[in-house]
Amino acid sequence: MTTSRPVPFFNYPRLFADDKTEFLRIIEDVGARGAFIFQQDLKDFESALAAYTGAKHAMGVANATDGLELAWLAIGLRPGDEVICSAHTMLATAAAIVTAGGKPVPVDIGSDNLIDPDAVAAAITPHTVGIMPTQLNGRTCDMDRLGAIVKGKGLFMVEDAAQALGSRFKGQHAGTFGQAAAISFFPAKVLGCLGDGGGVITGSDHLLDRMWQLHDHGRDQQGEVRSWGRNSRLDNLQAALLNFKLKSYDVVIARRRAIAARYQSLLGDMPELQLPPAPDADPRHFDIYQNYELQADRRDELKEHLKARQIGTLIQWGGKAIHQWERLGFTCRLPAVERFFTRCIMLPMNMFITDADVDHVASAIRAFYGRPGK
Repeated sequence: MTTSRPVPFFNYPRLFADDKTEFLRIIEDVGARGAFIFQQDLKDFESALAAYTGAKHAMGVANATDGLELAWLAIGLRPGDEVICSAHTMLATAAAIVTAGGKPVPVDIGSDNLIDPDAVAAAITPHTVGIMPTQLNGRTCDMDRLGAIVKGKGLFMVEDAAQALGSRFKGQHAGTFGQAAAISFFPAKVLGCLGDGGGVITGSDHLLDRMWQLHDHGRDQQGEVRSWGRNSRLDNLQAALLNFKLKSYDVVIARRRAIAARYQSLLGDMPELQLPPAPDADPRHFDIYQNYELQADRRDELKEHLKARQIGTLIQWGGKAIHQWERLGFTCRLPAVERFFTRCIMLPMNMFITDADVDHVASAIRAFYGRPGK
């Protein structure tokens, strides 16, 4: 019989507690210098982020949603411009297109549960100006096929890489395939700060200049007002904390990949489950496992079974794909993603769980389906 062992989905207090000594040192240092907005710590983090991803430029912003909005605003969406995005993503992805003046066109997912390149190609109209693939759960889409579509049709590409810092496709970092990309530093992200935070990366000097003005009240990097803008700056304290955490980021990714491999070894033989690809299952992909999202028979019953054993799970985004929020005006039907959202569930995946926790989660799942333990 499976015993009770609390395994929270995400342990927020430990985000601070595990690095408390260093965090307090950083907070005291920043506070003593009065270095709160646009200070050297932010410049250092932006340089480190660009170097890590291989991007030419990186810029801290208030959150990843703002980053996506700024990218499309800098590109210059006009009323009626359509941007194709995945229906399997956070609503903020589509909202960024709307806020920037365009129209989101959600499309279905492929067998990898990411945006389907065939669906993208079929959705292109004379009004289409770009696509926004979501590099979801720490996995990068098939950028060969998406890149070919963008190049062939002369479209813009902005990547929603909120969950994918460090993820790679054929050795190239998520976020570096299109004109720009946004990354999230929400606390529960693989690289998370102690509040809201985000970044944008780009290889374009022009887009950086435009996004810089937009995120700092229209001022350019020399402080001269060039246009209308707003405030979407990443504060210096968060940047200092992120810069510290980025130094050990590869260790964090390695641990997440080890947890994913353990889930695979313990649950991979079960026909009731469809697990995400195991680490190194496809040599084109290097996944960082922001989340461990699988599909399960009798999903809702399984969730209750695990809850009763104090095992935290999550059905992401209210259990709906973007186009299923019909009050926002969507009328399309996308069968693959709709089926996915009747079966998807996330298991604990973070730096705070132990191998014993993973074993306990797997044992509880096997018990639910009446499968002997491994």
